Amino acid sequence: MTQVTAAIVGVHNTRQARRLDGETSRSLALKAVRGALEDAGLSLDDVDGISAGASSTALMYDLRVGPAWLGQGFGVGMVTEAVLAIEHGMADVVVLVAAQAGEYRDHEATAPWTRPENEFVAPWGMFTTAEFALIARRHMHVYGTTREQLSVVAATIRNNGSQNPEAVYHQRGPFTPEDITASRPVADPFHLLDCATTSEGGCALVVANLDKVADKVNLARAVYMLGSGADFHGPSYQHPPAWDLVGRRGDHPNGVVGRRAADRAFSHAGLRRDDVDVLELYDPFSFEIIRQLEAFRFCGDGEGGPFVADGYIAINGSHPVTTDGGTMSFSHAGANPQMMQRAIRAVQQLRGEAGPLQVPNARIALCSNGGAGALFTTVLILGKDPR
Repeated sequence: MTQVTAAIVGVHNTRQARRLDGETSRSLALKAVRGALEDAGLSLDDVDGISAGASSTALMYDLRVGPAWLGQGFGVGMVTEAVLAIEHGMADVVVLVAAQAGEYRDHEATAPWTRPENEFVAPWGMFTTAEFALIARRHMHVYGTTREQLSVVAATIRNNGSQNPEAVYHQRGPFTPEDITASRPVADPFHLLDCATTSEGGCALVVANLDKVADKVNLARAVYMLGSGADFHGPSYQHPPAWDLVGRRGDHPNGVVGRRAADRAFSHAGLRRDDVDVLELYDPFSFEIIRQLEAFRFCGDGEGGPFVADGYIAINGSHPVTTDGGTMSFSHAGANPQMMQRAIRAVQQLRGEAGPLQVPNARIALCSNGGAGALFTTVLILGKDPR
């Protein structure tokens, strides 16, 4: 079988805002698709695959791209799924899209995608922040991670967003760690500014078989999947999370979920941790960055707090994280867009298109989704060059 080279050739974020009056999830999805295709230099006539979660078939019908391949993934896992589909001859040009508007306007209540009806969750007030807080507090007890170290993470990411002209919270900084700690408590140990925001917006990526589109796309802007992995312990937000929850094999408890996924991704890519230039880590809460740095073996167990306090995750540090401002500052639109946006930001960094927050000479990026509070973590390694 001929080796097929699949790559990300187009990305686009629609406008992101706390509210996008006049928009619907469908209208934003269409704008995201058009923007990503334009960025790629392709048209709808080239598309023979759609991945849009629960909206996939409806979007496929609206755009009249069928018959076509249909994706079932979510978040950065959509990229992995699309690359595999292309490399196995099931499609040539796949659009991955997610958008949300109008779903969450009651900001006095927890976001609907994180509150399934479940008798072991709802009666006890196990909203999302509390679930992630259980994991953070256990780590603080075992390893001595401090409140100040969490604040360093939140201040770093929020200050990235403050400098990003496309972020919902552009120019809302700068923040000091003391500002984070001074914000009101939400669920111990988290304060308000440790937590993700809520917003609306859409995004899309185009993954293509380069052999089929070489005469249309700018190959110098293509970005390649080098490795990926996925670890799950169960359904998100239906069971109170436990740090030491394990499966039958008894290895890699939920507190380090994603370790197996990262190990496999690096092994497949043939890369070392030191090869990574930028970490576009999913940031639902400040502690998740510390946890992921340890789980992915960028530092030792219990060393994540001192690691972030020493400045390594700053935009000019050795391991810059979440450079667009993430869910804390850039956008947190629905369940899926804000996870896909980790891959979009990685592509922008590897193309040299990250503006004032560009990491110099970035060639390898790692993206993540999920977290121990959600009982899953997915990992994606992208590169400027194929391997």
